[in-house]
Amino acid sequence: MTPKAVHRTIKIEDLSTKAAVILKQEMLSNGGEAAVSRGVGNFSVEKTDVLLMGTVKQYSKVICKLKAQPFGLGKLAELLVKTLANLEKSGRDGLNCRGRLLPIGQRTLIMGILNITPDSFSDGGRFFDIDTAVRHALEMVEQGADIIDIGGESTRPSAEPVTLEEELERVMPVLKRLVQETDVPISVDTYKSGVASQAVKEGAHIINDVWGLKADPALANVVAGYDDIPLILMHNQQGTQYNSMMDDLLDSLKVSTETALAAGVSEENIVLDPGIGFGKDTGQNLEVLHRLWELKTLGCPILLGTSRKSMIGNTLDLPVTERVEGTAATVTYGITQGADIVRVHDIKEMVRVVKMTDAIVRR
Repeated sequence: MTPKAVHRTIKIEDLSTKAAVILKQEMLSNGGEAAVSRGVGNFSVEKTDVLLMGTVKQYSKVICKLKAQPFGLGKLAELLVKTLANLEKSGRDGLNCRGRLLPIGQRTLIMGILNITPDSFSDGGRFFDIDTAVRHALEMVEQGADIIDIGGESTRPSAEPVTLEEELERVMPVLKRLVQETDVPISVDTYKSGVASQAVKEGAHIINDVWGLKADPALANVVAGYDDIPLILMHNQQGTQYNSMMDDLLDSLKVSTETALAAGVSEENIVLDPGIGFGKDTGQNLEVLHRLWELKTLGCPILLGTSRKSMIGNTLDLPVTERVEGTAATVTYGITQGADIVRVHDIKEMVRVVKMTDAIVRR
């Protein structure tokens, strides 16, 4: 009964008018619906977006008929099959981090933030000393962090960029200590291929690229050299101008994913991050969070990083030090919308939030 009960709404962009007419007819004849531009009926437009609405069962019937149709509808049928399959995914067996398997879909994973910077927006300078940084990381592990994410360059707006050498000097000593002192996978937050290369040589288990391979595409080649190192690709851009917020974000993440795949990174090793707080204003961040589930159409695990972000501060009119409740709300909602990993500062509190939310959502 499930295929008859599950309803899906899928948007197709820039479809030729001839293809749209056939697609609409097939959807209608099988009990579904398709909304097209006004000019499609009299062929006064060459292309149109199409909004499809139907059950999984109805889509299955339409897909079978589209495979033999002209105007690129055969390829569209393949895309629909993949999109529907991605939406139905309950999670992979796990994320292989150099032999350390992290469950995906079974429970929400917690990534603890370790900023080794003097100027990060939330905790800049607090863990700049190596011993202090390592001690804090181990405390987060003790509190329940599944992953520790080390960052050697602040990514806050207007932060000063650091050189490759300086970033290596900050990150490498802490990384070397942590891979020896904990069994928890260590992620390195960097967009530089030089840092990523050295990090994986020193034992890093995950690379987290906040520019989604847009700043340094060669980083993909570094990760592609290993079959068990996940690569996190985050959406980011200069400025906050979009034609269509979620469409542009999804298209950008598709490009990042294609760049990774072309370099040889396995699709099973790719994790996607919508980039809350990066290239987006408060309203746009809230929209992305509200529509987070749409990332599931791309078929990769979703990482969500909302912890202490300005979106929370602006909404609640609170400073960074008083955003734990706002973070909890965004984490909870994110999990209901498909987040597999949450990247947070306040581990003890978020472990409790995640455990309670999972008990409700992942039944």
